[in-house]
Amino acid sequence: MSQSVDRALTILGSLGDGPVTLEQAATRIGVHKSTALRLLRTLEEHGFVHRQSDLRYRLGGRLLSLAHQALEEIDVRQVAAPYLASLSERCGHTVQLAVLQDGEVLYLDELAGRGSPARPSRIGRRAPATGTAIGRVLLAGLPEGEAGTAALTAELAAVRRQGWAAESAEHREAVTCVAAPVAGSGGRTIAACAISAPADRVAPAELARLLPELLCTAEAVSLAYGGSPTPRWCENRCGARPAARASRT
Repeated sequence: MSQSVDRALTILGSLGDGPVTLEQAATRIGVHKSTALRLLRTLEEHGFVHRQSDLRYRLGGRLLSLAHQALEEIDVRQVAAPYLASLSERCGHTVQLAVLQDGEVLYLDELAGRGSPARPSRIGRRAPATGTAIGRVLLAGLPEGEAGTAALTAELAAVRRQGWAAESAEHREAVTCVAAPVAGSGGRTIAACAISAPADRVAPAELARLLPELLCTAEAVSLAYGGSPTPRWCENRCGARPAARASRT
């Protein structure tokens, strides 16, 4: 590796622990202050470093923008797939992954559980956001005030507080369902996962008992995706690792 590139990357890595002075930067890479200054100025010109009014250097907006872009380009369906498969195997019901697109729920993935009746897949299909639990979870992830009516705003506030939503035979398909959000960068809801079953075969109370499993899976997908979920980690259920969470600093 080029020595200059190596030194620049070392400086950027050290800034992850907080702002540093020119002297501290020079010490950390073992060079004279003039050499450190040249590196810092080059990084500053490209937006990777910012010099504060107290003359200390911190990470710049360009680096944060690239990190955000990299996270958003990760295919959440691919990341979630093994966790959804594990959840479906454990609970025996159908599990789904969906996103909010143009105000509607768009189903990205679905796995039928071993006890689920045969029916057409929802993958690629759309559904009204307000008529499904998974849709309300996605709407609850929007900035407040963007949801619509006052009644819906209040309902979504409750979903946001409890961290999940439920439905029972509300949509045109008579299903019982519980759904939870998947967090992306900055804690923003970027998808939702759900467990569903036919309403005439599974009572809402029975499905509600699977909420810990669902919340654990949503947490695991969020960790794998690189988001900032609320702490519901549970290794023995979903396989998420404490180190994965610790890496997001």
